[in-house]
Amino acid sequence: MYWLATAADQRERAYIRRFSPPYWTVNFPRPMMAAVSATSAASLAVKLVFLKYNDLAGLIWNSVDPYDHPLLSYETRKDYSGVVWSFRWQSDGLKGLDAVNGPTLTIEGRDALGAAKTWYVRLWNYAVGTATDAIITLDFDDLDGGFLLPSEADPVYPRDIDRLFISLVADVYNPSNSAPIEPSPGVFAEHVADLTLSQINVSGSRAMLAIGDGHVKVHDLRLANGYDDVYNVTPARVMRNALYLGYRDWIDHYLGMSHYFSLTWNAGEARFVIDPTKAKLNPAADLWHQDFLAQAKTYGFKVVLSLSYELLDDHAPAAWKQRTHDGGAAQTGWSPPSTLIAPTNSTALSYLRDVWLALAGIQSSLSAAIIFQIGEPWWWHQLTGDQAPCFYDATTTALYTSETANPVPAMHQSIFDTPTPAQQDYLDWLGGKLGASTLWLRDQLKATYPAADVTLLFYAPQVLNPAAPMLLSVNYPVASWVYPAFDFLEIEDYDYVIDGDWPQHAAGLAAIADDLGYGPADSHYFSGFNLLPNMPQVWANIDQAISDARARDFAEVFVWAYPQILRDGFVYFADQEDDVTGFHEVRFPEAISFGSSGGPRFATTVVETISGHEQRNADWQQARAVYDVGTGLKTESDLFALLAFFRARQGRAYGFRFKDWSDFRSADPGVAPTPTDQAIGVGDGATTAFQLTKRYVSGATVFDRVIRKPVAGTVRVALNGVEAVSGWSVDAATGVITFTTPPAVGVAVTAGFEFDVPVRFRDDSLAISLETFAAGDAPSVGLIEVRL
Repeated sequence: MYWLATAADQRERAYIRRFSPPYWTVNFPRPMMAAVSATSAASLAVKLVFLKYNDLAGLIWNSVDPYDHPLLSYETRKDYSGVVWSFRWQSDGLKGLDAVNGPTLTIEGRDALGAAKTWYVRLWNYAVGTATDAIITLDFDDLDGGFLLPSEADPVYPRDIDRLFISLVADVYNPSNSAPIEPSPGVFAEHVADLTLSQINVSGSRAMLAIGDGHVKVHDLRLANGYDDVYNVTPARVMRNALYLGYRDWIDHYLGMSHYFSLTWNAGEARFVIDPTKAKLNPAADLWHQDFLAQAKTYGFKVVLSLSYELLDDHAPAAWKQRTHDGGAAQTGWSPPSTLIAPTNSTALSYLRDVWLALAGIQSSLSAAIIFQIGEPWWWHQLTGDQAPCFYDATTTALYTSETANPVPAMHQSIFDTPTPAQQDYLDWLGGKLGASTLWLRDQLKATYPAADVTLLFYAPQVLNPAAPMLLSVNYPVASWVYPAFDFLEIEDYDYVIDGDWPQHAAGLAAIADDLGYGPADSHYFSGFNLLPNMPQVWANIDQAISDARARDFAEVFVWAYPQILRDGFVYFADQEDDVTGFHEVRFPEAISFGSSGGPRFATTVVETISGHEQRNADWQQARAVYDVGTGLKTESDLFALLAFFRARQGRAYGFRFKDWSDFRSADPGVAPTPTDQAIGVGDGATTAFQLTKRYVSGATVFDRVIRKPVAGTVRVALNGVEAVSGWSVDAATGVITFTTPPAVGVAVTAGFEFDVPVRFRDDSLAISLETFAAGDAPSVGLIEVRL
C-alpha cells in the first residue's frame, strides 16, 4: 500500500544548521564531472574533473530544497539576515582565492524592492590566509558584492535569497577558450582539482532550519536507484532519504550511461570519447562511489552493481555502437540519446567488465557483498520511423561471415519484416552472440570474485513483442540464460505496468518462468516506473504490481526508482506486518559495543525477617544481561550509526544481536574456540539436536548458560574429542546443532563457538544532543537481553 505525501504532510521535524554538508550539490556543463561528499558534520569534499579551458562548476546551496522527499525536506527560509557563516577553504588545482576569476559566491535573489538581482561576492575579500588555504567569514548583514572593496561595493540584500553558488574553475581557466585542455601540443589531458570546506560554522538568529524528521516503518520493498540521477547530490543525502522512508537490506544501483566514465579528446572526431586505458571510474565518480558504498555497508545494504550495454552516444567509441542497415548508430529516446554497444565487440565487453571490477574493488575493500547485475542486454532497434533494427555494425557483420562462411543476408529495415530462411539464420546467430556475451561477462566477473553473485535484468515488453517476432530471436537466448546460468534472475515489465495491461503482465511473467526455469525464490521483480509528474494512476499500477509480485512469492521486490519517489512523495507501507518474530538477525555496531558497559543481571526477591535474617529467592533461572552503549560512542559517526540502527529496530520493537566484548567465546578470554570447549550433551543413538550452552565454574558451583545466537562460521563440533568437520549443521538463529546421524550411545558431544547476546533497546526514544556529545557528555542508551 502507498500514499503520495506533500510538504503539507510533514509533521515531525528536527533542526539542522544552514549550509550543513549533506545538503550541498554540484552543477557543471557536460562533459566535465564533479562530485560532493559530506565528510563530517562540519566538512565536505569536492572532486572536479575539468576537460576544457572554460569549464566552470558550481558548489550550490538552495534556499528551497529540491532534492529531498516532501516528508524529509528542509524548510524554505530565504531570509539570511543575522546569519554569520565561516569555514576553512583548502583547494588544489583551482584558481586561487586572490586570482582574477577566482572563487566567487554568486547570490541570486531579489533586492529590497523585490526586483530580481544577482550579487558576485569575491571570497578573497573575506578571507584570512593564503590563496589556497584560508578562513573565510561571511556576515550576511555586512556583505558586499564586487571585485574591489570598498570602491566597487554592491551591498547584498540578505532577506530574499534563492540560491548561493560558489564558482569553481581550474587554475588553467580561460573563459574565452572552449578548446580541450592541452598541456603540450597534441597532448590532451583532464585537469583534476580538489576542494575541502571544513570547520563550517553558522551562527546568528537564522542559523537553523527545520527539517522533516518523520520515518516510515521499515518494510520489505527494496529501492532501485541510478547514479545518473543523483551524481550531483551527496551520498549521505541519498542514504538519509532511503533509510527514513523505510528501505532496508537491498539497493539496486544502476551506474548509468553518462557520468561515470573517463574521457579523452579525440582530435580526429573532434569530441571527447570514452578511454578504456584510463581509470574506469573518473575521479569524481570514484569519490562519490567510495562514499556511497561505504555508507551502504554501514547501514546494512547489499548493493546490486548494475551496468548495461548503454552508453551516452556523444562519447561512445564509434566502433562499439550497434548500427542499422544504413550505418545509423543505435539511439534511445533519452535527450541527449544514449547508444548500445554491440554484444560482439570484445573491446567494449572488456571495458564493461573492467568497470564492474572497479566497483567490486571498492566493495571488496569494505568486505561487502559483491553482486553484479547485467542490465537489460539486447540488440536495439530505433524507436522512430520504420523502427529499423541495429544488427549491422561492422564488427558484427564481419564476425558472422568469419564464423559461418556465409555472407550477411539482406539487411532488415524494420523490426516488423518477415525474415527469409537466411535472414532467420542470421537472427538466431545474433541471439546466440547476445547470450554468449552475458555468459562471458559472468565468467570473467566470477573468475576474479568467485563468491560474487551475478544476475541478469530482463525487460519483458521490448522483447516479448508479438508484432516483432525477430526481437524474440535476437534478444531471448533461452539456451544461454536458462536456470542456473545466473545466481538469480531479475525481471521488469514497466510498459505493462504503466498501461495497466495486467493480462500481458501475467503472460510475460509466466513465459519467463516457463522458458528460463527460475522459480520465485530465484527471482526478483522490479515495479515501475513513473517517468512523468502528475501521473498518480501510474503509482496505483506500480503498487498493484508490487502486491502481485508479493503474491507470486518473488524473493525480492524493488520499486523503480528513487528520483520519482522523491519527486512525487511516494510512501510505501506493507499491507500487513510480515515479520512477527520481533527479532532482526543483525549485529549492533561493534565499534560502539566495544566501549559499552554492562553484564548479567539476576532477579532475586529478598525478604528480611524480624530477627534480621533474610529469605532469598532466585526468580530467574537464567540471567538477563543489561548494557549501556552510550559509553561506547566515541565519534559523531558512531552517533549517526546508532541513530540509524535505532530507527531500523523501531526502538524496542525488534531485538538484535549484541557482542559483549567481555564474554563472547566458549573458551577462556583471549583464547580461540576449540571443538572441545563446552560439553553440550551425550549421544543416545536417537537424539540429533543439541542446544549450545556455556558452563561457568566457580569452585564447586557451576552455571550453565543457554546460547541462542552463535556467530555463523565460528562453530566447531567434536564427538568424543575428535572434531567432526561434516555431518552436522548449526541454526545460527537458535543455537541448535543438528546431526545428520544421531551420535552413538555414550558419545560426548562438545562444541566451541563465538556468540552474541539477543537484546533490544531499553527505551522507545533516544535523548541525544550533538552539542553536549561534542562537549564530552555521553548519553545513556540502554539495552536489555531478551528471552527467545
